[in-house]
Amino acid sequence: MYLVKTPWLLKKLYPALTWHKNRDNRCIYLTFDDGPIPIVTPFVLNILKQYNARATFFCIGDNVNKHPDIYNTLLADGHRVGNHTYNHLKGWKTDDETYTANFLKCDELLHTNLFRPPYGRIKRSQIQSLRKINPELEIMMWDVLSGDFDQQLTPEACLKNVIKHTENGSVVVFHDSLKAFPRLEYVLPRALGYWSEQGFSFEVL
Repeated sequence: MYLVKTPWLLKKLYPALTWHKNRDNRCIYLTFDDGPIPIVTPFVLNILKQYNARATFFCIGDNVNKHPDIYNTLLADGHRVGNHTYNHLKGWKTDDETYTANFLKCDELLHTNLFRPPYGRIKRSQIQSLRKINPELEIMMWDVLSGDFDQQLTPEACLKNVIKHTENGSVVVFHDSLKAFPRLEYVLPRALGYWSEQGFSFEVL
């Protein structure tokens, strides 16, 4: 079970995390989790280029090691990267020492001040531990979850999710993964086309 629009109560419980950006700016912040992956990430980069859109990719360290050419391409295209742990660890089910070590293993590759916890699940103690390592770390959540990972969701319903709930300053989550690709392939060009017609720009976090 997941919510497309992040509830205000969750934001209130974790005010130190970033959920969205300035609501006064007609800008959308597209994010892609779990890559880089062959076929999927190059597809995303191609579509973004067509719309002159920049995005932020929260990369799994193991995938960066496996596909450095794709990783270097997304950097060369002007996109930004964030740490998504080395092995996509779920914070709630991982002890703090293991979680921190996995974050650091990914950080050795990416050297970024952005972090998104896989599944959006992280303990308060883990937040404190990561910020001791890097006081400048911005832990980036979201306010719109596309649901592209949901294999029961039709591409049309996924598109409706993002169109309905995205607004000024929204941070929108997609996944450049094989599981999400059947929905992402349909949704991304259509959503970018719609948002462009509405006058939105697309920037990195």
